[in-house]
Amino acid sequence: MSAVEFPTTKVVVELNVNGTAVSREVSARLLLSDFLRDELGLVGTRTACEHGICGACTVIIDGAPARSCSTLAVQVDGCELTTIEGVTPAEGLTAMQQAFHEHHALQCGFCTSGILMTLEGVDPSDYPADDDIRELLSGNICRCTGYQHIVDAVKSAWGR
Repeated sequence: MSAVEFPTTKVVVELNVNGTAVSREVSARLLLSDFLRDELGLVGTRTACEHGICGACTVIIDGAPARSCSTLAVQVDGCELTTIEGVTPAEGLTAMQQAFHEHHALQCGFCTSGILMTLEGVDPSDYPADDDIRELLSGNICRCTGYQHIVDAVKSAWGR
């Protein structure tokens, strides 16, 4: 029996990552999280569960949060993509990152980039109460903080 041959095992993807045009030939089966980490060196995008459950791999694709561990690199061809490296200023921190620091909303920091990306571009008025913030972040698992510090940081960054 001969091996199954696929017509295309390599595909060229062209996209914009953190404001920079990127073109690479990749395996048709390459996960976006692996593309970001291994091909582009953007290691702020974490891989943990690799099933899209924990949220550590969250990035912004065309303005919406998405799980990079359950997205193929070929699926983002032609897209605008933002990682945590793309929102972090060259000097200092964003208001949300500073609030996380001030409110001890991170301990090991493994989940933090995914949580920050989930919060990126969110309209705070859509999440007026603590329970609304918790619902927003329910797709991000943090095993260290117990979430209250995270909610406090979000409220602080949002001026509450």
